[in-house]
Amino acid sequence: MMSETVLERVDCLKRLRALLDDIDGSRVTLIGDTMLDRYHHGFANNLNSTAPVPVMKVIRSEESPGASAHIALGLNSLGMQVIFHTCVGGDQEGATVLEMLSDRGISREHIAVVDEMKTLTKIRFYGSRESLLEKSQILLQADRGPLEPLPVEISEVLTISAFDSLENSCALVISDYDKGAISQTGAAMLIHEARNLGIPVIVDPKLTGLEKSRDATVILFEIRGMELLRRRLMLESTRETAAHLLETYGWEALVTLGGVDGVSLYQSDGSDVHIPCMAPAPEQQIGLHDAAATALAAALGHGYSILDATSLVAAACECVLSAESSLEFVDKNTLGLWIDELSWQMQISER
Repeated sequence: MMSETVLERVDCLKRLRALLDDIDGSRVTLIGDTMLDRYHHGFANNLNSTAPVPVMKVIRSEESPGASAHIALGLNSLGMQVIFHTCVGGDQEGATVLEMLSDRGISREHIAVVDEMKTLTKIRFYGSRESLLEKSQILLQADRGPLEPLPVEISEVLTISAFDSLENSCALVISDYDKGAISQTGAAMLIHEARNLGIPVIVDPKLTGLEKSRDATVILFEIRGMELLRRRLMLESTRETAAHLLETYGWEALVTLGGVDGVSLYQSDGSDVHIPCMAPAPEQQIGLHDAAATALAAALGHGYSILDATSLVAAACECVLSAESSLEFVDKNTLGLWIDELSWQMQISER
């Protein structure tokens, strides 16, 4: 006989499985900064002869669209139509992002190409000791980005095009890396219009840009960001910090991503829920925010409750934690199989 708590959780997972089966091209308006993620994998067996740093022998390299483009990949994989408003530079990295999005069937219609801008590129090096260690770890990250701020007129064009696409969308997602794609004025205009239309607004903000998220439906933070804000505000607990932020910025809910420590939901009515991590062997955390934003847009955009949406966030994050680096965007089949596995595990554990 299953306990009431387990029964509720299993019922929730069944609803989420039905959601994945029923998604049929619903439109999502997505606006934000885009980057290219580049991964180099190899062996680091020796130290450099002139400095105490490892020398890595690269054996393979991979690239994938990152930041808001990463969310676009996830939404597309779940079967949703992404109306994507962003910009890339007129360089090879920008061309690579555009080509990879097109290959997935994501429209480039609202993606601006800024010839004089360099596309933000995050280069990560993963290495291990050959024949001694099975799992590699990140050795270095190098960022190459724009040297000048994005022209204001580009942000304005993106905002206007996003505004025009809201009426036929089921959700608005704002992914802000503070690179200029979305301004505070633009974010306020989009959020106001989305709320007027009854569309849920999901924002993944920089901690320095919280004003851009004012009045959003739900906000995403990492647990480290919440702790930093707690210290800045000189508050006693995460719960107290969440309550302060929810009231200050007019959010309905706040979701914190804790990786191996699970996912927590804080709501404006004072209630909170924690969902522990069920990933059997967490290996990496790149892409947690993007997976969470994807899950929230899919669930809230189809009328599911914030609690069900947070459960989907937890499952999506567990898929990312268990994925190989560079292969961590939310995939419909992988997510569906993991939800089936979670449901089965919970029912078996109660027998």
